[in-house]
Amino acid sequence: MLLRDPFTKALHDARRSLAGWTVAIVAVGAMYASFWPTVQTPEMKEALAAYPEGLLEAFNYSDLTTAAGYLGSAVYGLLVPLLVAVFAIAAGARAVAGDEEAGTLDLVLAHPVGRVRLVLLRFAALAVGIVGVAVLLGVAMVALSGPAEFDGIGAGGFAAMTLHLVLFGLTFAALAFAVGGATGRRAAALGAGAGVAVLGYLANSVFPQAQGLTWTRELSPFHWYLGGSPLVDGVQPVGALLLAGATALLVAAGAAAFARRDVAV
Repeated sequence: MLLRDPFTKALHDARRSLAGWTVAIVAVGAMYASFWPTVQTPEMKEALAAYPEGLLEAFNYSDLTTAAGYLGSAVYGLLVPLLVAVFAIAAGARAVAGDEEAGTLDLVLAHPVGRVRLVLLRFAALAVGIVGVAVLLGVAMVALSGPAEFDGIGAGGFAAMTLHLVLFGLTFAALAFAVGGATGRRAAALGAGAGVAVLGYLANSVFPQAQGLTWTRELSPFHWYLGGSPLVDGVQPVGALLLAGATALLVAAGAAAFARRDVAV
């Protein structure tokens, strides 16, 4: 039955990897979030004040004076999105190019399922995994709100941040998915995803520090994801739509490319 249902099979095959990534991302996020009371101590404030402003901006540590600023910088602005991007890129590359490079794609395509439906269902399974990771992280943040004193952030703020994180992860998964669908090579998909992730991060936090390069921030998925402080101001329509639109275009392009080309079976 699993072989006849690509969606269920994809979830079944990825269950161990998904569980591992979920535990790791939630644990890292919760650990850094729990440091917030420590950051408020005079000693920590003095230490942070000694860091160059440019260095703090490079690490997205633009505001560490409020709970929302700290979580938006140290948790949702640096480690969590990078981990989600790595997870999404690896899963997106595997969704199409994995079986092709392993030489098992002929067995998969021998079942009564079209190419486009196959890859779309696999991406849907991948999307469920990203949603699960982001939602569980959001639940952990809400659970820590009282003990860690996240004043000024309600459940709505965490819900908005969770949505942005889901869309951010889907964009990078879709990029790797599209390159894998077009080339059949995991290395190419991984390289493209990693390259865009690095450039996107630099464009959001490093390049704008140079005169004349502030415009690069508007092209960065990290800015679409973080711009406008979702934790405080809720869902940011422009950023959310850019991420969702990029995901839809990339998934459509990847599925179309996979359907047209001769695959290595």
